[in-house]
Amino acid sequence: MAFPRNSLRAFLSHAKQSLPTSIQQSKKVTIVTGNESAGLHLDSFTSSVLYAYLRSLRPPRDAFSPLYIPLLNVPEADIQLRPEFIKLFHHANISASHLITLDDLPPPSRLEDQLPPANTQWILVDHNSLQGSLGSTYSARVHGVIDHHVEEHAVPEDTTPEPRVIEKSGSCSSLVVRTFQSTWDAVSSSSLCSGAAHAQSSDSITDDSIVAYGWDAQVAKFALGSILEDTSNLTSESKTMPVDREMVTYLEAKIQTSAKDARIWNRDKFYKEITRAKKDIEELPLDGILRKDYKQWTENETKLGMSTVVKPLDFIAKKAATERPDADKGEAFSAAIQKFVSVRDLSIYAIMTTSKTAEGQFQRQLFLQATAAAVAAADRFAQNAVAELGLEDLTIEGIAAEETAARNTGKKLYQRVWQQKAIESSRKQVGPMIREAMK
Repeated sequence: MAFPRNSLRAFLSHAKQSLPTSIQQSKKVTIVTGNESAGLHLDSFTSSVLYAYLRSLRPPRDAFSPLYIPLLNVPEADIQLRPEFIKLFHHANISASHLITLDDLPPPSRLEDQLPPANTQWILVDHNSLQGSLGSTYSARVHGVIDHHVEEHAVPEDTTPEPRVIEKSGSCSSLVVRTFQSTWDAVSSSSLCSGAAHAQSSDSITDDSIVAYGWDAQVAKFALGSILEDTSNLTSESKTMPVDREMVTYLEAKIQTSAKDARIWNRDKFYKEITRAKKDIEELPLDGILRKDYKQWTENETKLGMSTVVKPLDFIAKKAATERPDADKGEAFSAAIQKFVSVRDLSIYAIMTTSKTAEGQFQRQLFLQATAAAVAAADRFAQNAVAELGLEDLTIEGIAAEETAARNTGKKLYQRVWQQKAIESSRKQVGPMIREAMK
């Protein structure tokens, strides 16, 4: 049975209430989840919610289950690390309490028993290979994907009746909206024509249309948050694809159908509001900053972790020194990185930064550290990437040189700091390059 036409807020509330009931009663569950190692990335978040919401409005007849559950792959407390999420919540009329997170699943020790793989079907968005603890249990239950990353051939070729879309785009949310565009339009048209928005008589169709148009506008702004953020408001030539432009036009048309929202809609203002919130990390602890946009992979039983930070490396070094005033700057940074790496049992760890110079020019910096067992892989990456990424050695006050860092940690390690001149290459390009060197 399809979820009745309603707001995004009502859908999320219903999904959150339904999940524990389905688990307790051993019912079938379809879970839509973003990148396991980027659970806090806006595009992963919006893509999973959009897929689940739009698909639940009109599920296929042979769907594994009629209700699609969007899972945000982090504990609920980590949502506070994302101020841009909080800003977007306001525009979509939702709050953190409406979201389904890892806290809503059974504890890891009992996960497989209480949520047997056979009772689940998993849909991936913003990635195409389920990894981590969920992947080790449920990877064989993946049966659908919408993604814009490099194909990893981990999803079956035939995922009928769910889509299998792996295509280059600035934002995965653009692909999700396009995939279910006709469904959204059909459901909107049906509810308006029948007065079904509130299951009222035809005399109230006008009122119903006002409410339904408002719901559509909220969902449209929710989708636009990540599309505009990922494409720099459609100004990034290297990231923006035709599908992104087409879906922005489509979504803005949805907003224009709501007279209330159309009067106050300003795309540039909306974009600036989201991006300003994303960069507001001054008050976060260093561990939170490194976790805020973090991804992790495993290649040949070797773990790679990558943090993307919207401040330069000297900001991170100063933050580490502030939190450890008793240590010298280099020691404070080394200790902070060692703690972060040890908790995750990483062999290779990278920090990619994005910021602007004093002259207002966009820049990227890259920090790379590897344990003794992964030195060869890190060195292969460096040799292959120096020319392609335009890597130039960089000295940052507060980040110790390799020998000093090894002495600070008491371990043999590989460490490099670079200015990345090929600024068009983001984590989407650098991550696979490191992973390839690990094979």
